[in-house]
Amino acid sequence: METNTFSKFSAEFFGTLVLVLMGCGSAVIAGADGTTGVGLLGISFAFGLSVVAMAYAIGHISGCHINPAISIGMVIAGRMKAGEAVIYVIAQILGAIAGAAILYMIASGNADYNLEAAGLGQNGYDSGSPGHYSLHAGFVAEAVFTFIFLFVIFGSTSTKNINGGFAGLSIGLSLVLIHIVGIKVTGVSVNPARSIGPALLVGGQALSQVWLFIVAPLVGSILSALAWRFLLERK
Repeated sequence: METNTFSKFSAEFFGTLVLVLMGCGSAVIAGADGTTGVGLLGISFAFGLSVVAMAYAIGHISGCHINPAISIGMVIAGRMKAGEAVIYVIAQILGAIAGAAILYMIASGNADYNLEAAGLGQNGYDSGSPGHYSLHAGFVAEAVFTFIFLFVIFGSTSTKNINGGFAGLSIGLSLVLIHIVGIKVTGVSVNPARSIGPALLVGGQALSQVWLFIVAPLVGSILSALAWRFLLERK
């Protein structure tokens, strides 16, 4: 039986909620100082493991995109209809906002927590970057990392891939790899919804810079989809 639209919407909403809550939560709650907290490696795995967990939980319902860049890339690659992608993107953004809101409710239960100072795992460049990387560096990183991420997704989910049952694992681990390299640059987005959710609640600089984490991942996604569709998949 074909999965109905509401089920797919619900799956994408929940999956993105979990990604933001657990991924950003690992930075906000578990800590990133490398001594008492989980460190950058721990945060990287939190994001990747969130994708792995959701891939096997909701993948059979919606495909577990939980990322507008993936849904739009699937349209460009000819694997998804534009109308359905719109529904996915709406669900993903709402799920990200809900995930960020839940994270805030938990984090604010600590008397020492300050939203303005600690944030919600938002992305940024220049003074908003964990390593104070420039806008140029941030844009290049987000576009290239998203290109790579989508390339892994297209290959892992291809009908020609005999190891397709491990797609969730390969996709999740690729996100871990991207975070290991990119956290210091922008905090890593490669997912507009993941950036929009925290930015809306934090406001200020996070909200003024969120455009980069919408535009750059979409550029990387579209280029990856075109490369896969016209240079590789047709062969």
